[in-house]
Amino acid sequence: MTAPTAFKVLTQQQWADFERERVFRGAPVDIADGYIHLSTAEQLEATIAKYFAGQSGLMIAEVDLACLGDAIRWEPARGGDLFPHIYAELPIHAVVSLQRRDQ
Repeated sequence: MTAPTAFKVLTQQQWADFERERVFRGAPVDIADGYIHLSTAEQLEATIAKYFAGQSGLMIAEVDLACLGDAIRWEPARGGDLFPHIYAELPIHAVVSLQRRDQ
């Protein structure tokens, strides 16, 4: 399965750290699971609703999957859908756009 881009939902502090360090090593859930969770455009709203309900000021980073090569694995997760997971650090140059989301 391929997609040109996928999305990472970040808190404002996570985004600030990402900008400063130029690499994202993962949120606590990513670190615990051993990979960085991403969502496709079709999966994004359900991810926000399930894991970020009630949070404001979220940063939605659009990630160019081609930049990550073999570090991307499509694996079944919520509901058996295939989700893109990054088995590496996420470099900031792979982020092609950023949106702030206030709920």
